[in-house]
Amino acid sequence: MPERYGLGKGCTTREVKDLGAGAAAPANRWQPFPALHTFTGVTQVMVSENLLAVRFGSLGDVLLTTPLLRAISQQHPQIRLTVLTSQRLAPLLSDNPRIDEVIALAPEDSLLEMGVRLRALRSSHLLDLETSPRSWLFRLLVPGRWRAAPQYRLARELLIRTKRSHFPEDSTVADRYFDAARHLGVVPDGGPAEFFLNPEAEERADTWLGRVNARNRRPFVAFAPGAGQATKRWPQDYWVRLARRIKATGAGVVFLGGPDDATITGNIAARCGAEAVNGAGVLSLQSTGAVLKQAAALVTGHTGTMHMAAALGTPLVALIGPTVRAFGYYPYNAARTVLLERNLPCRPCSFSGGEECPLKHHRCLQEIQPDAVYAALCRVLA
Repeated sequence: MPERYGLGKGCTTREVKDLGAGAAAPANRWQPFPALHTFTGVTQVMVSENLLAVRFGSLGDVLLTTPLLRAISQQHPQIRLTVLTSQRLAPLLSDNPRIDEVIALAPEDSLLEMGVRLRALRSSHLLDLETSPRSWLFRLLVPGRWRAAPQYRLARELLIRTKRSHFPEDSTVADRYFDAARHLGVVPDGGPAEFFLNPEAEERADTWLGRVNARNRRPFVAFAPGAGQATKRWPQDYWVRLARRIKATGAGVVFLGGPDDATITGNIAARCGAEAVNGAGVLSLQSTGAVLKQAAALVTGHTGTMHMAAALGTPLVALIGPTVRAFGYYPYNAARTVLLERNLPCRPCSFSGGEECPLKHHRCLQEIQPDAVYAALCRVLA
């Protein structure tokens, strides 16, 4: 992707200061080389530190890095932030003003060539926020002192098998990322995750909403019924019943999701009548975010769309099935959020869901009735 901050190798717009004649750099910022002299009207380029953070994974994994990136940007403005992520997820970070460069790894890219590019950054801070075989490979390709976020894999397995939590209390994934940057002394600021949209995506979303006549029934509620695993999906009949109740109030329903969700959402939308429109697989990540931003609220399973809405400040109702809060993937510091989940002795049955309920009943989501979801939606919009 093109570099958006191109003032020369290793410097960005926030690293250029007009010092004026004899001006001294502030005591709490880095110092220019003492041999360099400044003159009125001459811009001097400072030398900064570079930080490389690596996170691939899913939509939620990437969006939950943003509280850490915001804290580093605000508490250490001299650090130039570079994030390596997958090409598919790069739009989640591409317009984030806290980040100086987003490097998108495409499936066809050479890992060895990417390693060369990353080594050229000469990063003084290296954060592995994933700890996967792929991130370990980059740790080998880019020598240095890497710091990693804890994964708590043993605690995860113990919770699934014994139903007893050994996780730190109230430890979210976003908070765990801060452990990787402990040497920088950064702390969470209490704010949510962030998802910044570009004007072009908002314009495309506007055009699409007008074309499908969603505007004629404003306000509208967004639905995200898809999920990567079957046990994380609310029953299709329940979505239809909820949509009909919402439409009876005069509001519209817009279905959202990725290409993998298009078939499921298309089937549900078709059963909801002509006023329900399906944007799953049609809109980009950025345009999906722009539609979410305009929605009155989102009703969703435990999906990446849930994290997108939370990062945009859209009110949401999330339907939680086989997973639990201790895993750390709930909406982070999100206002106007209602989480519906059943307190069952079989939860959690897995870390990220599966193709079928191990006990064949799927009570965790079957017992969350459309009337309860509608009531929660009314509360979150009150």
